[in-house]
Amino acid sequence: MSQATLSAKTNREIGSAPMRRLRREGHIPAVVYGEGVQPLPVAVNAKEFRTAVSGDQGLNTLITLDADGAVFTVMAREIQRHPVRGTVAHIDFQVVDPNKGVTVEVALHMIGDAVEVRHADWEVDQQLFSILLIARPDQIPTHIDVDVSHLTPGDAIRIEDVLLPAGVQAAQDHALSVVTTRAGRAATTAKAPGAPE
Repeated sequence: MSQATLSAKTNREIGSAPMRRLRREGHIPAVVYGEGVQPLPVAVNAKEFRTAVSGDQGLNTLITLDADGAVFTVMAREIQRHPVRGTVAHIDFQVVDPNKGVTVEVALHMIGDAVEVRHADWEVDQQLFSILLIARPDQIPTHIDVDVSHLTPGDAIRIEDVLLPAGVQAAQDHALSVVTTRAGRAATTAKAPGAPE
């Protein structure tokens, strides 16, 4: 489990002009919220935040946030970015209980070689590139591998078929397709049996 420590200032002003000034000074406006916690406007150092979420877990990193002496265990749940520059413009930090499950988005990685699909001139088509999971913060995987080596033409892999670590469950429709197979260009342009010359 990735865990980081981050300092926050609680005396930031509210409003567009103060937030623009904060960003110019290298800080990111944010808010801390959660069950039993009044929404708390804070500001964090942009460079320190990037460092905190630069590990394998990315935005699923568990963060100990020290807000001028008030300490919260949080995760960065919503990131707003500048529409042109792509820089982080605002962060929502959700207070979490390390012993309870949270809903997170985790990347899906295809592994293996679908030999039968390839030999039939078909293609493997990845439909989902991430999956919503429910897991305790210390059980959140960095990614989920999806093995396609057993696929044959016409097969599909659905969320219900994906092997998840112990203690982790899917938070999406289990019938959603993660990977499908489809006829490739060579297969679709091949002449059908019995077709006229």
